[in-house]
Amino acid sequence: MTSRRQLPGAPHRLESTMNSNAPRKSLAGIFVLCWLGLLADGYDLYVYGATLPGLIGQPPFNVTPAAAGGVGSLALVGMLLGSLIVGTLTDRLGRRRIFVSALALFSLAMLACAAAPTWELFAAFRFIACFGVGGLLPTAVALTNEFAPPGKKSLVLGAVLTGPAAGTVAASLTSLALLESSGFRPVYAIGAAGLLLVPFAWFLLPESPSFLRTQLRTAEADRIEDAYGLPRTAEVPAAAVRVSPTRALFANGTARTTILLWAITVLSLLTIFGVSTWLPQIMRTAGFGVGSSVSFLLAYSVGAVVGTVLASVASQKFGPRPMVIVGFVSAAAALLLMSANPPAALMTVLAAVAGFGGLGTQNMINDYIAQFYPAATRATGLGWALAVGRVGAIAGPTYGALLVSFGGGVPAAAMAFAAPALLGAMLMLALRTRAAKVPAQAPDAELVT
Repeated sequence: MTSRRQLPGAPHRLESTMNSNAPRKSLAGIFVLCWLGLLADGYDLYVYGATLPGLIGQPPFNVTPAAAGGVGSLALVGMLLGSLIVGTLTDRLGRRRIFVSALALFSLAMLACAAAPTWELFAAFRFIACFGVGGLLPTAVALTNEFAPPGKKSLVLGAVLTGPAAGTVAASLTSLALLESSGFRPVYAIGAAGLLLVPFAWFLLPESPSFLRTQLRTAEADRIEDAYGLPRTAEVPAAAVRVSPTRALFANGTARTTILLWAITVLSLLTIFGVSTWLPQIMRTAGFGVGSSVSFLLAYSVGAVVGTVLASVASQKFGPRPMVIVGFVSAAAALLLMSANPPAALMTVLAAVAGFGGLGTQNMINDYIAQFYPAATRATGLGWALAVGRVGAIAGPTYGALLVSFGGGVPAAAMAFAAPALLGAMLMLALRTRAAKVPAQAPDAELVT
């Protein structure tokens, strides 16, 4: 087994040696289901920004920029609650059950958005959809990290985390194809396609062995580990089972890192949701048509997919932290260059770089968090970080709406969103943690720095 460095301050995982049995079931099915779930997640989340040009001032709702920004922020309150409540429940009720429930919830809510007769009902269904979206990511990341082969966790997690960005690409392409000719309703109806995944996820996804051990269901955990050739995890001490997953985020010297990670996630999500929500509309006010303005969001999304893949390869060698810093700086640089209003071709390239620095950076933050916390609290750690980070996500669309309402064009918006990206890079540089005080029962963890 290849040696891997431990994150400073990380709690030690309760893992022992590799199970000698060869895997009898393919791990690929787990990763594909998680990727498809996150693709649906990304589509349903980012479709709002892609359809704003067809909602603002357009029938049947004829909404104002301020009303559109308010609904964008309200929906992200739903994401905050979903990340917080569902992420914590995942470590209490199990990964599989929460994954299926969140997927079904946001898919049904997207169908309701497509049929909504009034703006108020559309906003309510959008809130529900984002609640489910917020709950799926921590669960999918926790499952992927646990089942990924040792020594390849960053690569596998990075590949799976291209799902949300691929969903953004799908939302952009669907909007390009349908928005001008058919309006927003069919674009949202397609977002209900995640319902097709529900039976496959229910019957094919295994439960997390680490969760089963916290429930003292050792025999079931052993069977799953044998079936997939996973490392055999050690028995969880009774005292650890009684500790709240939320309290564990601040135990053993991890409080400072937990708080810094929350602040970094706030800045990352403010940048992402501000840019992805308002980029098409800002470009439209700059003189681009509906189709060409949405194409900038498509470039942003493609940059996020390609950037995540490249960053995950580098992360496997150098660790996710340097990739987070590079991503933040790339986003800030691209946005500052966009403020100079370059030609359309260069603007498209810069939008792609900003996509790597936005969604791609958040994926590396998720990778860092997933490897920092032990399996028993991984979904809770990621859920809380994303929930607190939703403060930034909620502020992003409203921040963008103010810029648009007061006549701020591309230069003002680009510079305004570059600032939190630069601050995020500085905080990641400042992330220095003490070695955790690890319980004597737990063997050493092996984590990427």
